[in-house]
Amino acid sequence: MIAPDTRRVTSVAQAVHVRILAARVTASLGTPAVERARFLTALTARLRECLGGGGAELTLTVRQDTPDGAALLLITAEAVRAGPGRMPPWRLTCRCPGPAAEGPVRPAGPDGTTLAEAVLAADEETAVIVRRLDEAERQLRSHREELHQTNQGVLALHAELDAAARTQRELLDAERAARGAAERARRLLTFLADASAAVTASLDREDILRCLPGLLVPEYASRVDVWLFDEPVGPDGARHAAAVTAARLDRPQHAGPHPGALPGVDDLPPSALSPDRPVLCLPLTARRTSGVLTLTAPGDRFDEDTSVMLVELGRRTAIALDNARRYEQHRDTAETLQRAQLTDLPHIEGLGLAARYLPATRGLNIGGDWYDVVPQPDGSVLAVMGDVTGHGLRAAVIMGQLRTALRAYAVENDGPARILTRLHRMLRHQQPNVYATAVIARFRPGDPHVAWAAAGHPPAVVRTPGGGVRLLDARPGVMLGVPLPFEYRDQVAELPPGSTLVLYTDGLVERRAHGIDPGIESLGRALAALGESALQDLDGCAGSLLGLLADDPERDDDVCLLLCRTPPEGQQAAPPLSDRRRSR
Repeated sequence: MIAPDTRRVTSVAQAVHVRILAARVTASLGTPAVERARFLTALTARLRECLGGGGAELTLTVRQDTPDGAALLLITAEAVRAGPGRMPPWRLTCRCPGPAAEGPVRPAGPDGTTLAEAVLAADEETAVIVRRLDEAERQLRSHREELHQTNQGVLALHAELDAAARTQRELLDAERAARGAAERARRLLTFLADASAAVTASLDREDILRCLPGLLVPEYASRVDVWLFDEPVGPDGARHAAAVTAARLDRPQHAGPHPGALPGVDDLPPSALSPDRPVLCLPLTARRTSGVLTLTAPGDRFDEDTSVMLVELGRRTAIALDNARRYEQHRDTAETLQRAQLTDLPHIEGLGLAARYLPATRGLNIGGDWYDVVPQPDGSVLAVMGDVTGHGLRAAVIMGQLRTALRAYAVENDGPARILTRLHRMLRHQQPNVYATAVIARFRPGDPHVAWAAAGHPPAVVRTPGGGVRLLDARPGVMLGVPLPFEYRDQVAELPPGSTLVLYTDGLVERRAHGIDPGIESLGRALAALGESALQDLDGCAGSLLGLLADDPERDDDVCLLLCRTPPEGQQAAPPLSDRRRSR
């Protein structure tokens, strides 16, 4: 603890000595230069205030500040005089790292040397401060440069981030656009596939033309018009000029208030029939141009992607229409051939006859099923039912060959088994890999028996006058054409007067889900249920049986039915009714 030192300051010299004393004390206590300069600067300012306020009495005290020996320099001031201009008391402190020495604070006397030393010391302190300031200024410049570089880097980084953000936005926009385009393309391709399946599902031109508006309106067109060249022109007969141009040039045409710029499509002025909305006219070209499909836009324009899909749909529609046209031609040819193969039933004394033929509803409506009734030279009658395996024109041709050969063999008065044996040999050698089934029954006038032979054919059914039903299924032979030699044998069955013999093909009784046996049983029950009075109308009975057993509108196979009825005892047979060779 240093004893307090009290001094009066009323002049500049006294103020200088106080400052010198404070400088020496702080220096002796190891106060850092910057802290000393701050403290002495503040003291100088206070001393000027003292001189301006008429003087003051200052007390310098150095005492221990902390337990580790650090010192505290304390300067307090009291005004010398009282009055209005009296300076208020003030206090300055400076914490010094050095320990407080014992004894009073007594600096050297105020001579010239002391003042000079003080000035020099002040200059040294100022130099230290200046050096510190220079260092601080250098560091400040360095930091400012670093800050500038950092700012430039930050600006560059912000620019890069901004560019990256713009690129990312552009990529996201491009991705969204690509996804949208992919989704539109997927939707158009899905529609094209579904629409193609719809127009190619039928071989009927009317069905194809009816389904087009349902497919295209209202999403892809507001109106659909089809102009087929081989159809008569209606009363209005008006055609778009673009449709006529499409038919003439065999190229899609677009007509609208504004050019469509559609790929692969020519642009024409707006149509007089549709001045406000554009129309797209697509030639229906397969092997040849058969018409024009005209679509009126659902809005102000046709989309490019949509137009490409519509052009492709028009092409597929043209193929479907051409296939339907060719099918109709083949079907007409096949029907003509089928009608030529099925002859009218002959008039046979003592034998009632009725027949039915139903073509399959799938394919060309032509098959290998046939029936025939052939009088022999000896007066007997052959009732024949046959079925060539397969379907279509080839089966019908083979059926015609078999029918012709059978009639030729029948002239020689051969029995059923002999005729089948000869047919088997002919088919095996002339048409390998083609098979057929057949059954032949021979009636003799006045004979209450029937001779028959079968080649893999469903068994004939006999209905006796009392309503009993039995099958003629004893020892059936192999199918005609099977690659092995075979001799068929005649079978004889009792056929009382008034009995009905039913010959049929498997299309009448066979169903995929149930097989053939349940169908034969159903045929037997239907025959048993027929009354004797109903059997007087044999043709009506044939129609009833078809209605009961072949009422399915979708048939995969032909149906053939032949009824042969012997007259009741003591009666003559009624003249045969004309057969109905094709019933739908």
